[in-house]
Amino acid sequence: MTADEGVWLYSITTDSIGDAQLAGVTGVAGEPVRSVASAGLVAVVGTVSLSEFGQDPLQRNLEDLDWLAATARAHDAVVAAVLRHGPTVPLRLATLYLDDDRVRLLLDERQEEFSTTLRRVTGRSEWGVKAYGDAKALAQNVKEEPSATGTAGKGTAYLLRRRAELSAQQDVERRAAGHADEIHSALLGHAVDGLRRQVTDPVLTGKRAWMIFNGTYLVDNERVDDFAALVSALDTERPGITLDLTGPWPPYSFAGIDG
Repeated sequence: MTADEGVWLYSITTDSIGDAQLAGVTGVAGEPVRSVASAGLVAVVGTVSLSEFGQDPLQRNLEDLDWLAATARAHDAVVAAVLRHGPTVPLRLATLYLDDDRVRLLLDERQEEFSTTLRRVTGRSEWGVKAYGDAKALAQNVKEEPSATGTAGKGTAYLLRRRAELSAQQDVERRAAGHADEIHSALLGHAVDGLRRQVTDPVLTGKRAWMIFNGTYLVDNERVDDFAALVSALDTERPGITLDLTGPWPPYSFAGIDG
């Protein structure tokens, strides 16, 4: 390594995975990834140029959404490649060290933490579940209040109509929130762990549908079929609600590790 190079960390895994399993895998800079071993663990890393990935240029690059998206995809691709060979603890994007010795020191100092997390995710994978609501369908079962605008003046009638509309909207939102709570509770019963995430703005998802729930779950691989069947059942039995299952993903949400 030269003074203009640093070490980008992708994930932590067991010492059963080494350079042979990583052959042909390239990272965020198109660099071949490699293993750095210590304390019975392996860090999957790549050597990158500090002129692009050092602190100041990295900060500028992170503001470039195209660069960020491409880098995130490349980072995730390495983590997924490691996962195909065994359990892995993915590290957050842009975890950078100066050299391999610093990486070995990280493994030594946090050996117990990394080992505990690896045991937690072994034989398990992360799955995402999103639920979308059809406001019109959900409103069909909301009881409408009788109109009281027949003898009212125009101004009063408008206010009464507006109040009724707001009340109906609130009822639909309460019904949607109730569905979300029940969906999360049911899914937790078939998962090792689960987290509710903030619902995503339609501008970001590219979907016009109303997202009412966003969850992520750590599921035993041997129970994935049961988990998927439950998602399908929840989708079928709830008129006005559509569920979307994605995965498997590396267990980012359940690693709890920062570099």
